Amino acid sequence: MRVIRSASFHVSQEAKVQKHLPLLPSIPGGYHMPQKESRFLTRDELKRYNRQIILDGWGDDAQLRIRNATAFIAGAGGLGSAVSLYLAAAGAGTLRICDHGEVELSNLNRQIMHTNESQGKKKVLSAAERIASLNPHVRTVALDEGIDDHSIADLVADSDIIVDCMDNFETRYVLNRFAVERGIPLVHAGIYGMAGQITFIESPATPCLQCIFPEAPPPEVFPVVGATVGVIGSLEALEALKCLTGTGTLLKSRLLLFEGDIMKFEELPLEKNPSCSVCGGK
Repeated sequence: MRVIRSASFHVSQEAKVQKHLPLLPSIPGGYHMPQKESRFLTRDELKRYNRQIILDGWGDDAQLRIRNATAFIAGAGGLGSAVSLYLAAAGAGTLRICDHGEVELSNLNRQIMHTNESQGKKKVLSAAERIASLNPHVRTVALDEGIDDHSIADLVADSDIIVDCMDNFETRYVLNRFAVERGIPLVHAGIYGMAGQITFIESPATPCLQCIFPEAPPPEVFPVVGATVGVIGSLEALEALKCLTGTGTLLKSRLLLFEGDIMKFEELPLEKNPSCSVCGGK
């Protein structure tokens, strides 16, 4: 596995670690579908979600928890495409998708929520249209706005989980601070070429993003293979679904690394940094 030694990771044992992996941008949506308040699944929902409902430990109750949940998806690019589409397909009740960009031709090798005809369109509108065509039961809230310390509270609102699909650490740190402050679960992921990383953050039980990456890597235009984004984005969606349904085991205090060029996964244990400026003392 291509790795470098870094003091940035707080791991429970000395380990070689991968280069910091930036994330891709995401897509905001603009349609508002009515949300069901019923405590029962409709006939259409029972049929649509049958193959996941029959999973041991899932059932109607887990499906209802997904339907009643709200996920904040930060970014509507490569990772945001995979996360949004799979959460919508699974029946997430409300997706608050935040992105301040427009679709460009150079996005289309990886941002599968958009099409050639989407060029020049706000990513939020492109995302909302795609989700509405995929699953009309899902309510999409379009948030065509940048994420910073001033806007984050209104953007996240009453979301049950935050999914980090960004491509820069400045915004990721904003998400992390807010998640720690409000006690909201955060799924972090990043990609670089054919490599990727993912972890599940839930303060105070786990290290926060600042613990894992005390310093942001310098900004750069990095290589992206679209299939890598599909792998890591799908894992993010799965972590979010496990969290919302209460099923499975989450990637708490573990960083999962993926090297697509040699098709290898590796897991690194993580520890909280007692001196962390964000979660230290919690």
